[in-house]
Amino acid sequence: MTEVGSYHREDLSIDQQLALRTAASRLGEQFAGIYGPETIERFLHSSYDQFATGSTVPNFLPLLAERFARQRLTALARVEGHHNDGRPVVLFLCVHNAGRSQMALGFFQHLVGDRAIAWSGGSEPGVEVNQAAVASMAERGIDISAEYPKPWTDEVVRAADVVISMGCGDACPIFPGKRYEDWILDDPAGLEVADIRPIRDEIERRVRQLLDELQVPAASGR
Repeated sequence: MTEVGSYHREDLSIDQQLALRTAASRLGEQFAGIYGPETIERFLHSSYDQFATGSTVPNFLPLLAERFARQRLTALARVEGHHNDGRPVVLFLCVHNAGRSQMALGFFQHLVGDRAIAWSGGSEPGVEVNQAAVASMAERGIDISAEYPKPWTDEVVRAADVVISMGCGDACPIFPGKRYEDWILDDPAGLEVADIRPIRDEIERRVRQLLDELQVPAASGR
């Protein structure tokens, strides 16, 4: 097992500290030769802090922190030139990262598999993904129930080739040399599944069009 540092916090339970040390070990093995223990633990614990204040499921916080830290470290490795496999990276942004951007991410990943990379984030992340949005996507055979609202970070935005904003307005980050698009879509927050279906279908249409423009083959059919 890759050696990790001795990052210790008095504000965490023994179980949470153990879970984070285990997560740091896994991340250390994945990013061995790229980032050392101090960088990995800094990203892991700052990711933990992103979710700690609003989460109602503290037992899942170490897992969420590990997933988010992995995404951030992957993005940083691309930005710093440690890893670039040539696949385009698309970032979907909205306000709460609970509806529109999560549906777009779901369609993108469903349609392209591992031929491209997509991430999502919010300017004011919510506590959980909109359950009506989850249900509407399930009607199309796409499961986004395991996703979670999260903020965007500088390294994630800088690693993206295309940034799609959906209602985050002036809060959306701007970096030179990137392709930006603003998709005007109704917010599904507070809507029933029946009212979300037109939004869902328009998101799919736009995702498919984006894939055509990026020349990334998409799965056919529904």
